[in-house]
Amino acid sequence: MSEQDQVFVKCAWRLIPLIMLLYFANITDRVNVGFAALTMNKDLGFSASVYGFGAGAFFLGYALFQIPANAILERVGARRWIFSILLGWGALSAANSLVTNATQFYAVRIALGLVEAGFFPGMILYLTYWFTKAYRGRLVAIFMAALPLANIIGAPLSSAILGLNGIFGFAGWQWLFLLEGAPTMLLAFLVLRFMPDRPQAAPWLSDDEKTIIATSLANDDTSEQTRFWPALRDPRVYALGLVYFGYSISFYGVGLWLPQIVQGMGVSNLMTGFVIAPAYVVAFVAMILWGRSSDARNERAWHVALPALMMVASLLIASQSQSNLLIFICLSLVVVGSMALQGPFWVLPSIFLSGSAAAGGIALINTIGTAAGGFAGPYVLGLLREATGGYSAGMLALALGPLLTASIVLFLGRQLGKRAI
Repeated sequence: MSEQDQVFVKCAWRLIPLIMLLYFANITDRVNVGFAALTMNKDLGFSASVYGFGAGAFFLGYALFQIPANAILERVGARRWIFSILLGWGALSAANSLVTNATQFYAVRIALGLVEAGFFPGMILYLTYWFTKAYRGRLVAIFMAALPLANIIGAPLSSAILGLNGIFGFAGWQWLFLLEGAPTMLLAFLVLRFMPDRPQAAPWLSDDEKTIIATSLANDDTSEQTRFWPALRDPRVYALGLVYFGYSISFYGVGLWLPQIVQGMGVSNLMTGFVIAPAYVVAFVAMILWGRSSDARNERAWHVALPALMMVASLLIASQSQSNLLIFICLSLVVVGSMALQGPFWVLPSIFLSGSAAAGGIALINTIGTAAGGFAGPYVLGLLREATGGYSAGMLALALGPLLTASIVLFLGRQLGKRAI
């Protein structure tokens, strides 16, 4: 292993476990509403469309603050900004336990999205401060593996917490929000202690190691955009936003409804999380291996397109099948595909963006993708579920999303060439 590799491995061991832990909490506090809905909807009288809108309303707030949040991180540093975000989202996630009607549900979900908006794009930007592109595919995949982990661990845990129903007068879904939201506020203080803003501020790096990182990043820079506002006008940023939008529609549409879909197959509230968890175990492995494959081949477009096409095929089969087992397998493959494409995808913006341009561009991509797609997916599925009485039409509609993803990313690959995509 070269001296350069040793330095980057050292940084990865110092930073990635912490970022994974934070992202684990982020995903848990974002999607636990899917498990809360198993009893909350009945307790509060929420229809499928009310729940679908509320679950997706998170992304309305999420969309509003993505770009300003990354601009703030670039200005004040990751340490203080991520600390503030964690405190806010932990409190608001716990506040979900206090809602009593649809209006309050919408308001808290929008506010939670507003506060969480800066975390994920901030972490993608943060990794560009520390690692060259040759490492980012696998490291983004490893840190984002917290997403399936949150479901592997969090799904059975959420199901178990629902069993606390009635203790001290709280419903099970209220305990779920309280017990999964409060620990996030404690994690905020780990950020102050263990997350340096940039390599130059890391006390565990020697001067020589800091020089190696700075030199490697400078030599690796292929960016054409370095300024904030011009990046927001770059058509490639919008194209990548649409690529991510297509993925998000199906991922969040399936993910936030999957507990209810499984419950509708005759599975108990307690067992629902345990039934869902294996899909995320497979997704965890696929995510890491696919990210490594992308780095080893220095190829991104097909590493995004192939999992997306698998998602399309799975949703089409699920929409036509009458077999609960086959439907569940297909929806599990949607989860696997959506996780696998993450590492390769998030290398793409840094190929032509750096500095303030990366801060704005990454945030805009995530706004178009996660925010818009995350709202549309669960809401559309809820509307079609209410209109038709089943999930088939919704699954068919969701298949259009990853088809859009694969089409655009392959078009970019042909038009812009290897360096740009």
